[in-house]
This record gives sequence, C-alpha cells and structure tokens, in this order.
Amino acid sequence: MTTFRDALARAEAPLVGLWNASGSAVAAEIMAGSGADLLLVDGEHGPISISEMLPILQAAAAYPVTTIVRVPWNDPVIIKQVLDLGAENVLVPMVSTADDARAAVRAARYPGGDGEREGARGIGSALARSSRWGRIPGYVGAADDHVSVTVQIETADGVANAAEIAAVDGVDAVFIGPADLAGSMGLPGRASDSAVVAAVEATIDAVRSVGKPVGVNTFAEADADRCITRGAAFVFVAADVTLMARGSEAAVARLKRAERETDAY
Repeated sequence: MTTFRDALARAEAPLVGLWNASGSAVAAEIMAGSGADLLLVDGEHGPISISEMLPILQAAAAYPVTTIVRVPWNDPVIIKQVLDLGAENVLVPMVSTADDARAAVRAARYPGGDGEREGARGIGSALARSSRWGRIPGYVGAADDHVSVTVQIETADGVANAAEIAAVDGVDAVFIGPADLAGSMGLPGRASDSAVVAAVEATIDAVRSVGKPVGVNTFAEADADRCITRGAAFVFVAADVTLMARGSEAAVARLKRAERETDAY
C-alpha cells in the first residue's frame, strides 16, 4: 500500500480528504468511494475503539484512497496498537513542541540495530495485521517504509514552534486544526476570526519553510481555497457525520417549510 508520505510526494495537486467520524465501516466505504484522495479515521473524537477500527480499514482498503488514523493522544501504547492493526498512516493530535513530535515518531518506529535509530514500538509483527501476520518479508527492518507520521498543530505554542516541529526527523507532514487552535487562543468557536486565520497562515509558511507538506482542516469552501492558495498540500473538507446532518436537514426542510406556509393560510 502507498503511505501518506508517498501520496504527498507523487501528488500533482493538493490532496482532498474526508473524515470518518461516525465509526461506521459502511460510511467509511461510502466516503472511500467518493473520489477523495484521503480518508481520515477519527479515533480522537469519534466513537471508535481499536477493534472497531479494523472493519473500517478493511472497508476502505478496496478503494484507491489513502487512509489515515488519528489516534486519541500522543500515547506509545495506542500508536503501537493502531499500527499493529494495519494502519499505515497515523495522525497524532496536540503536538505543540519538537519533543512532542519526537515522541510520536519514536512510538511509531521499531528500534534500529546498533543505535541506527531510536524507536519504541513493541515488536509483535508476527502476530499482527501490519506485517500480514509475518507474510511481509523483513517487515521489522523495513517498517519505516510502510509507516508515515503526521503531527497536528492546534495550539498557540504549536504555532510558535511550527518550524521546529516540522523539522523533526520522521515527521512526514503537519496538519493544522483551526478549531482547537482558536480555543487555545482564547477564541473558542471562532476559527474564522482574523487572528486564527493569521495563525493558520503563519503555520503554513513555517512548515513549508523547512520543506515539509502541510495541510489544514477546512470545512468551509473559502477556507479551503485560501489555504490551498497559501500552499497547503492537502485539505480535509467534510466529515460523514456533518454531511449526514446537513443533508438530512436539507432533505426535510423544504417540505416542512411548505407545511408551515400551508398552515398559515
């Protein structure tokens, strides 16, 4: 399978992503077949356990989409479990310092021979889907080729440290979360505030300055257009739950409005 790192390297245009936040494998398959480049499985805010993640990954695997799993926290145990489950691309939230980024990379890497590289991922590949239960020859030694790490900047401290975070060896991309960033800046619920927009753009510039790809969560069309123009390599534009919520509301609203107008007469 192609990692997110590989997909970014070969992309000729910004990649477009969708979220699976519902925890539904059926929804994941629908989203994966939409033509989107990326599918983000949200293990942070979505009601998705480790065992529930497996059918989501299996459903998406039938489609030409790159699947990324957001873990709930920068926790080496959870990162190990998600990777062993067969996720090849992990997104680690709330990374605010270079040390945070190094911890995420360390959790995703096996130890290297003779100090070749630092890694803390437990070696249980023969028991895990990640190596297809030992069917991928030399998986442990070549695991870095099968795994990518993206870190999420979503605090004011993260913005200040963006270039240093992006420069960490093993960080393949940086993802910006405007909603939590707004909260960190004392502007909860105001991700479109000019100060938050400026912070997002400053982060895009800082990450690009060290040669790493950067993406943004942009559910509003204008935000997506602006971030792509600024140099974002990928954007996430909608989630399964929001599409269902807004779509169901729109499907009902017309007739409900007509009923109210009829009653008024």
